[in-house]
Amino acid sequence: MTGPNVAEARRGLVRLSHQLGDPAADLAILGEGNTSAALGDGSFLVKASGATLGRITEDDLVRLDHAEVLALVDDPTLDDHDVAALSARLAASHEGKPASIETMLHALALDLPGVRVVGHTHPTAVNALLCSDRAADLVAGSLFPDQVVVCGAHALLVPYAEPGLPLARAVRRGLAAHVDEHGAPPRLVHLANHGIVALGENAAQVLAVTAMAVKAARILSGALAVGAPRYLDPETVRRLDTRADERHRRAMLSLREDR
Repeated sequence: MTGPNVAEARRGLVRLSHQLGDPAADLAILGEGNTSAALGDGSFLVKASGATLGRITEDDLVRLDHAEVLALVDDPTLDDHDVAALSARLAASHEGKPASIETMLHALALDLPGVRVVGHTHPTAVNALLCSDRAADLVAGSLFPDQVVVCGAHALLVPYAEPGLPLARAVRRGLAAHVDEHGAPPRLVHLANHGIVALGENAAQVLAVTAMAVKAARILSGALAVGAPRYLDPETVRRLDTRADERHRRAMLSLREDR
């Protein structure tokens, strides 16, 4: 893909990155977090390693071949902890700045049906729980209706794994198990002791899922401070996730993308 479509994708990913990296949002600081977007031609854009989300430019986006990156996750010759070998393979697959160490995670997420944009952040409010012994409570159920509408009926929690190949391979296992159990991929992935990954058809969905994940974490922390969380019952969650009016509201939220 060349021409205006790639240019538009680059502008959109920079805009999303600036929104996720806004210091006031408390989602990522310094070089934390990364973003990606599929280009529809077998390639995708991902944030360059070390770039600050809130200040990236189009020059900080790296274009990679999707199939080549996915092949790295499955390559048995790549050791989980051989960062030098992984970095060399990534560098050989494209020109320009080094790609984020989480590039494989993004390739896996963008390989899911309906996912074209991904935002990975480290929100303080969510990490306060992800770095505690109550992390599983984040995915034990839904606390309020809008959480279901925006983030879906089932979020995924992936046990801690080091950034790079270990994390990508852990996420791959988690996604496969989630699809087997629920019949569809999640919209929100929690990474223990690390952060979150928001999946969407567009940037608006990624922003909405990220914001709602932060709100849900704050509410859960408050519930744990005064007692125990009282989750919605599973049948209520199922209805909320499939009701026509809530699907319409979900679709409207997805259209609210800044131009």
